[in-house]
Amino acid sequence: MSPTSQTDPVSILDATFARGPVSAGAAAGPAGDPWLVALLEVEGALARAAARAGLVAGTAADEVSRACADPARLDLAAVAERAADAGNPVPPLVRALQDAVGPHAARAVHVGATSQDVVDTAAMLLARRGLQLVDADLATAAEACARLATDHRDDVLMGRTLLQQALPITVGLKAGTWLAGLDGARARVAAVAATLPVQYGGAVGTLAASSGSGVDLRRELAAELGLTTTEVPWFTVRLPVADVAGVLGAVAGVVATIALDVVLLAQTEVGEATEVSARRGGSSAMPHKNNPVAAVSARACARRAPGLVATLFAAMEQEHERGAGTWHVEWPTLTELLGTVGSAASWLSECLADLRLDTHRMAAAVAAAGDPQLARALAEALTPALGAGAAHDTAAAAVRTAAAEGRPLAEVVGQRTDVDGAALVADSRPDVGEAGQQVDAALAAHVLTVQELGGPS
Repeated sequence: MSPTSQTDPVSILDATFARGPVSAGAAAGPAGDPWLVALLEVEGALARAAARAGLVAGTAADEVSRACADPARLDLAAVAERAADAGNPVPPLVRALQDAVGPHAARAVHVGATSQDVVDTAAMLLARRGLQLVDADLATAAEACARLATDHRDDVLMGRTLLQQALPITVGLKAGTWLAGLDGARARVAAVAATLPVQYGGAVGTLAASSGSGVDLRRELAAELGLTTTEVPWFTVRLPVADVAGVLGAVAGVVATIALDVVLLAQTEVGEATEVSARRGGSSAMPHKNNPVAAVSARACARRAPGLVATLFAAMEQEHERGAGTWHVEWPTLTELLGTVGSAASWLSECLADLRLDTHRMAAAVAAAGDPQLARALAEALTPALGAGAAHDTAAAAVRTAAAEGRPLAEVVGQRTDVDGAALVADSRPDVGEAGQQVDAALAAHVLTVQELGGPS
C-alpha cells in the first residue's frame, strides 16, 4: 500500500482540518499537522508521567520530551512509510523516537502503552483545541447578537411560522433568541471540554506492562495534559468521542438556524437584512446581486455535521478490547467534524458582524400585514360571548370572507354589529406582548455567560 493512499492510516492522521471553498477560521486548518503534534505531545507527556511514577529516570524522560518538541530530529519519512503496515502511525513513530534519543533514553518512550492509548489521548487533545476555537467564534457571534438585541430591543418585525406571516415580534426578541442559542451552545461546549479524558490501559486494559504503577501513571499523564483521569480504559466504550460529536452537532444546528434566518431575511422580496461586505457577495453573471455569502457558507458547513456525527455514533459499537475498523473510522471523521463546525461558527461570526438590518422595511411589513393582528383582536373581542374556540373559528371565517370577496379584512370587521368593529380596526396596533422583558432576560443571562466562560478575545 502506498504511503500516500487515501486508505493509508498515516494519510488519515496527516489530514488537517477540513478544507474547501467555505472553510474559514482557525479551526478550519491550524498551522502544521495537528495529529502529529498531538501524538508527540502525548508521547512527551507519557515520558514525564512515567518519570513521576518512578518507572524511568528523569533524565531519560527529559530527553524524550525534547525529541517530541523537535520533530525535525525524527525520521518522519520512515514513519509515513511504515504506518500502513502497522495499521496506525504510532508504532513507527515510537521507533523513530527511540532512534532519536538513543539507547539510554529509549526505555522512557511509550512506557507501558499501546497505540490506542496514544491515538485516543491525542484525539482528546485535538478535540479540546478544536472546541476552544469553535467557542471563540461562538463568543464573537453571541456578542454581535447581544448588540443587535440591545440596539433593536423594541423595533417591530413580522414573525413567521411555517414560512408564512404570523404576528409581529421584535428584532430584539429574534436576536435575543439567537443569543440564547449561542450562549447555550457555549455552555455545552465548555461542559464537554472540561471532562475530556486521558486514555491509558496498555495492550488490553490490564496495565500489566506498567510494573504495578499503571493507575498512578494514568493519573500523572492526565495531569500532564490537563485531561481527566478514568477508573478503567474506554477502549471500546466510546462515550468521550460521542460527547464531542454530540456537542458539535448541537453547535452546528444552532449556527445553521441563525444562518438560515439571515438568508431568508435577505431575500430580495423581503429585504429586511443585508450582509455588507466589500470583499464578497457579488455574482459572476448578475452585477446587481448582493448574496449573503457568509450566512450561506455557515449553513453549508453546518449541514455537513449531522452525517459526520452519525458516522461517529455508528462507530460506537466496537469489538471486545479494540475496535476493528470502527476505531479507525473515527480519526478522519472527527477531524472533518471539528473543521466543518469550526468553519460554520467562523462564517456565522463574520455574517453577524457584517449584518445590517432595515428596520423601516420591517416596520412597513408589519403595518402592511395588519390582518393577522386584526383577526386576533376580533377573536379576543368575541371570546366572552362565544368562547375561545368559537371565537377563533368566527375570526377565521371573517378572514376567508375578506379573501373570497376581495375586500380588506378591516372593512369586513368594521361592518360587524356583534362587536365594535370600528374600534377594533382603530386599535389593531402591533402587540408584541412581553418581548421586551424576555430580551432583557436574555441579555442578563448573556452577561453571566460571559462572566463564566469569557467573551471574544
